[in-house]
Amino acid sequence: MPYADLHAHTTASDGSMTLDEVVDAADRADVAAVAVTDHDTIHPELHAPLTERDDVEFVRGIELRVETSTERVDLLGYGVRETPALSEELDRLGRDRIERGRRIVENVEARLGVDLDVTVGPGFGRPHVARAVVSHPGTAYDDVSAVFDDLIGEDAPCYVARDVPSFERGRDLLIEACGAVGLAHPLRYAAPDAALAHCASLDAVEVHYPYDRPVGHDADDHVDGPARVQRAVDEHDLLALGGSDAHDDTLGVTGVDRGEYRRLRRRITV
Repeated sequence: MPYADLHAHTTASDGSMTLDEVVDAADRADVAAVAVTDHDTIHPELHAPLTERDDVEFVRGIELRVETSTERVDLLGYGVRETPALSEELDRLGRDRIERGRRIVENVEARLGVDLDVTVGPGFGRPHVARAVVSHPGTAYDDVSAVFDDLIGEDAPCYVARDVPSFERGRDLLIEACGAVGLAHPLRYAAPDAALAHCASLDAVEVHYPYDRPVGHDADDHVDGPARVQRAVDEHDLLALGGSDAHDDTLGVTGVDRGEYRRLRRRITV
């Protein structure tokens, strides 16, 4: 089991767990530390870059989607301190997320001829839509992945794009606010090598995460994927981080050992 799971989502964005439930999940998985990395938001119940709750250490984090010249990628900030510039951008992204969520819900309801009966509010994301579709008795869907594939994935008919910052702006906002900034799940992108090239100006990359959802390539193209990520770690002297990317209540699928977590922790000023 990993010592720390450094990628988890809560009900502050599109995860299913409250902070108390994160503690329970960490206990079940024998995980000592968890980074809460909600999309475009800093969890409102975490009031410092590092906090302890019922013997679980929380890293206040964030996951921020940014635009590169090839595609959109996700950055992870660890040990967030609120800055005026970051707060202003997160407010803007929050408004955009709500408007985008409403449009996606409208598109799905029109296509399926159902009323999903969901409330679109702060932190709303596509997983909320997918879960609502699966739970609705008037649809034939029983798996959220199929909802993404058929309806709300990036190439699907009900998808609506978000207005996200450029890589450079997002990176700079997070560098100012965080102890470390890394690239999330590099092998899930259509152009992983282009994504990994951005690590030259980052502190970390996710090495340990579920590799079951590569995007844009045949499986054969990912055979040497972990080795490519490790080359980026070695070339740029990166923290080799990772986590379960949990949106449900399961932690400890993967993560980092005590030594790598301590390396990260030293970068976070309490």
